[in-house]
Amino acid sequence: MSANEDQEMELEALRSIYEGDESFRELSPVSFQYRIGENGDPKAFLIEISWTETYPQTPPILSMNAFFNNTISSAVKQSILAKLQEAVEANLGTAMTYTLFEYAKDNKEQFMEDHNPINSATSISNIISIETPNTAPSSKKKDKKEQLSKAQKRKLADKTDHKGELPRGWNWVDVVKHLSKTGSKDDE
Repeated sequence: MSANEDQEMELEALRSIYEGDESFRELSPVSFQYRIGENGDPKAFLIEISWTETYPQTPPILSMNAFFNNTISSAVKQSILAKLQEAVEANLGTAMTYTLFEYAKDNKEQFMEDHNPINSATSISNIISIETPNTAPSSKKKDKKEQLSKAQKRKLADKTDHKGELPRGWNWVDVVKHLSKTGSKDDE
């Protein structure tokens, strides 16, 4: 099989395996992200795998540069990527995206054993003497957003265009109606 046929088969398999999994995101047909760990877990991290044109005969591009990983030190990121690279070399020539995501899930604790969260808000929280409330509201907001019913999602999608933006003028005042009410003062 050619590289493109292998990629198409793997893409179809990934879509069926991770259907409904909130941790998995398909950025493009050749680029994927997976969150290892639960939302709000300080040891959670995000792996991005991008396929090259000749993948799986050549290694995919592994990245941990997502904003989600900004609290992880670069040394821990490099350590995780090095361990994943070893798994890539062991699986070269075969479909490995699922294998790499599962390998990371199975070894999360080992990968993150040296992790001490780098929090840019710690200096601010120490001044105000509030430590954990900074993370709690953001997770609550995410929970609310994820709990939309199908009907609510459909209604939201109907209001927006294909880019998810509201149409131009969605909140404009009915100009004619407004002018007809205020225009009567000029007639006097």
